[in-house]
Amino acid sequence: MTYRITVIGGANVDIGGRPAAALALRDSNPGTVSQRYGGVGRNIAHNLCLLGQEVHLITALGGDLYGDGLRESCRALGMDLSMSLVLPDRRSSTYLYVTDESGDMHVGISDMEITRCLTPEVLIPHREAINASDAVIVDANLEAETLRWIGENLSVPLYADPVSTAKAPRLNALLPRLRALKPNGLEALALTGEHDSLSAIRALQERGVQRVFLSLGAHGMMAAEGEELVKLPCVKMPVVNTTGAGDAALAALVWADLCGGDLESCARTALLAGAITSACPEANNPELGKLLKNDAAR
Repeated sequence: MTYRITVIGGANVDIGGRPAAALALRDSNPGTVSQRYGGVGRNIAHNLCLLGQEVHLITALGGDLYGDGLRESCRALGMDLSMSLVLPDRRSSTYLYVTDESGDMHVGISDMEITRCLTPEVLIPHREAINASDAVIVDANLEAETLRWIGENLSVPLYADPVSTAKAPRLNALLPRLRALKPNGLEALALTGEHDSLSAIRALQERGVQRVFLSLGAHGMMAAEGEELVKLPCVKMPVVNTTGAGDAALAALVWADLCGGDLESCARTALLAGAITSACPEANNPELGKLLKNDAAR
């Protein structure tokens, strides 16, 4: 079944470096440098397109070559960008990251100043269209004021990605409205002030989050809804590049939830999506939709 899903968040050009051998800090490392289109919101939207959904992306784009490329890539995937903001005099978002020799991210720097322009005033004219969605996904690249407006003005199920420990607290006002939240361990602790994963999950539930899917990295995922708590191991696949795995996991669990999946099946789908993406050198695996649907059919 096809669902109408609106994603509100960041879109940027990812520039990544991977060393050929063990990463040497404070030195020049021989390796490979790649450039691709990314951003948490855009990656989530990309994965939902791969799953055959009707996707509307609301983001902010500059008038530079990066912005032109982002628009072309999104439209080629079938995304609707009619509600996005285009600012000809601003630079588009850029994300610079370095992995270790195995492809696991070591450090990243994001220049996402343009995303601050996604204010409530930008969204107000589109409120009716956004509320016509089956689901809305936001990322914490949005300002706290914008996230608060979303919580107060949208009536559809809301899903969120905290993005990072620095940005996660922006979601505080939105927590009581969330159908599901997918933090990693550090983001969950930053949101709650707790000192362990289980306490953080319970604190998020107490603040109104219906379903919490807490990524444990190589140790899998803990998921909770009401009194139910499940812990699942990672899906074993070769790891080529972990960038984008979390975005795929959130897209997949939203899709599984809209399809009527229970807590455990949504968590399993999210873990599989993350593994499928990590096995690909790109941040979005073009085989994601086929592999997830084949798994669901078994």
